[in-house]
Amino acid sequence: MRFLTIAFTGLLLAGCAANVVTDYDDAVVFGNYSSWAFAPSAGNSSFVSLDGNRVRQAVERELNRKAMRQVAEAEADLLVNWQIVEEERLEQSGVGLGFGFGTGHFGWALAAPPPVREIDEGKLVIELVDNGTDQVVWRAASRRYLRESQSPETRSELIDEVVSEMFSKYPPGLE
Repeated sequence: MRFLTIAFTGLLLAGCAANVVTDYDDAVVFGNYSSWAFAPSAGNSSFVSLDGNRVRQAVERELNRKAMRQVAEAEADLLVNWQIVEEERLEQSGVGLGFGFGTGHFGWALAAPPPVREIDEGKLVIELVDNGTDQVVWRAASRRYLRESQSPETRSELIDEVVSEMFSKYPPGLE
């Protein structure tokens, strides 16, 4: 019974973990921003260029929901900069092998760890930059990753979910 309680609590806490992390300048009055444009360097990344349109569409959808107008860069209050940051991760899969022998209180054992492989992933980062000061005022980073092995449908769904969750925390203080 005790094991089930601990396991259930662990699953519950894992389900509550945030998929995005946000940061912002607490001296900024976000109510002063009503228009936006993509920064000229938005999406400059070498990871997967096909995701660029997916990210742009998701950002446009979310900022439209916030009643913000998309305008020309020179007229925008905020510039939206985004990138997919490439990260490498080591993943163990399979089982380790081992054997041993012994008698009484003495024994020997040898073991080999499971095989390890390197995985390339992409983490989506979105920054909102004040167009007047060129300072980042809000930033969101995903804790969920794009992988090369994902299908286009899975990638599109993941980007939509992550961007939606990011902008659910904008403007700050409303969550």
